[in-house]
Amino acid sequence: MTEKENELNINTQLVHAGERQSLDQVTPVATPIYSTATFTYGSMEEIDKVFSGEKAGYIYTRYGNPTISGLEEAVRIIEGGATACAYSTGMAALHAALFACDLKPGSTVVASQDLYGATNALLTNIFGTFGVKSVFVDFSDHELLRRTVKENRPQAVVAETISNPLLKICDIEACAEIAHEAGARFVVDNTFASPYLCQPLKYGADLVIHSATKYLSGHADAMGGLVVSRDEMDRLALVSVMKLAGGVLGVWEAHEIMRGLKTLALRIERQCENARKLSLELSKNEYIGRVFYPNVDLDPATRLLRKPFLCALVTIELRDNTRAAAFRFMDSLKLCIRSTSLGDVFTSVLHPATASHRDLTPARRKELGISDGLVRISVGIESIDDVLADIKQALKVV
Repeated sequence: MTEKENELNINTQLVHAGERQSLDQVTPVATPIYSTATFTYGSMEEIDKVFSGEKAGYIYTRYGNPTISGLEEAVRIIEGGATACAYSTGMAALHAALFACDLKPGSTVVASQDLYGATNALLTNIFGTFGVKSVFVDFSDHELLRRTVKENRPQAVVAETISNPLLKICDIEACAEIAHEAGARFVVDNTFASPYLCQPLKYGADLVIHSATKYLSGHADAMGGLVVSRDEMDRLALVSVMKLAGGVLGVWEAHEIMRGLKTLALRIERQCENARKLSLELSKNEYIGRVFYPNVDLDPATRLLRKPFLCALVTIELRDNTRAAAFRFMDSLKLCIRSTSLGDVFTSVLHPATASHRDLTPARRKELGISDGLVRISVGIESIDDVLADIKQALKVV
């Protein structure tokens, strides 16, 4: 507003009054929500310098925004990376990370056979259409992985810290070494572990991905994704994909995720302790055929996870290993939520065969060990006694 702002017509005042106030030397304690699509400066010369990169600043929220930058910096620091970029979803983040690996027609990706179903579909249905070949292999068999990588000379190797839904732990150090021997970049989806349980860049990963919708946010009220790279040179590619493909994180979602980060350690510790107790109790239940949960004594890869917390999920396979039994169990739950996501403060259950891995053929699901009686439990922060009582009463219906 001008010095003669009171002389302006009310229609003009309604548009401009109170806007563009300078903070001067005041620093907000919490990162504000910069709910603005565009930014302005005192002169066209300044705007020109920001556009050219000569001067730091913001021009257009699709290019960058202070609220989103705050989240990116927070996740960069806790993952120990050189640069980070936020996106509208975890899948948008994965898409950008793969582009940063310079995939082009004729390139090959070697990926874990245990990847999230949508990741599998992105590689085969989207990148495959543009001539990128994907080879899927069991990453727990390091010799097989080494042979596969050596034969295919991939541009990128893709894994998950903790697999979905069987909760296998990737030996990031060993797999990174194999990838780098072939000149490939190692991309790790760290969603299930979160940076509190594991920081893959420390063990050789080149790019780390998060679906921030899950543990980073933790409250089932915001969607987002992030890529963290060990190399500052990746920033240009990561930002370019965000700007041109348009998978931009909203400022409100960035604020919610950043707020969720503040309690990540507290939530994860409680969730992991609850999950550990739940896995022990359910392993003795007569209605359950098998419980999947990381075992320190049997799996050396668990050395990469923060002790004693390991994992905040438990997967069970019902003794009556059928879809009907799984549905009866899930429909009988009174406290635990039937949900299509994970990582929230409440305990939720998901049926992989009809959700995360629905697009795989029955034969392929069987090959991967994803049976019709398999149920994934994302353990919340409630009293574990209440969660256990609810699960036990539902199992009796099966």
